[in-house]
Amino acid sequence: VQLQASGGGLVQAGGFLRLSCAASGKTFRFNNMAWYRQYPGKQRELVASITRDGTTRYADSVKGRFTISRDNASNAVSLQMNALKPEDTAVYYCNVKLGSRYYWGQGTLVTVSS
Repeated sequence: VQLQASGGGLVQAGGFLRLSCAASGKTFRFNNMAWYRQYPGKQRELVASITRDGTTRYADSVKGRFTISRDNASNAVSLQMNALKPEDTAVYYCNVKLGSRYYWGQGTLVTVSS
């Protein structure tokens, strides 16, 4: 499974970005799909996740600002990030679960200037 993430960039505080991640090739029956982020020198942390039936979970720090969604037909997961804060600056990774295995996309850098 190859995942391609896009949508990162530089934005001012209060702005918005939309991250997208899609798997190429055939249609996969992914279980959980999620977005993580990683600060320099830190471990990756869960930002948001969504199950196949659409149940979502968010880190407390992004609740009310970020929205995760998925398109099963397109093997895609997105993260709408609104009201961005400088502390949201990180490398963001998409993650999917297929069967018992997990796959990661390449990171995409989000930089929020104050």
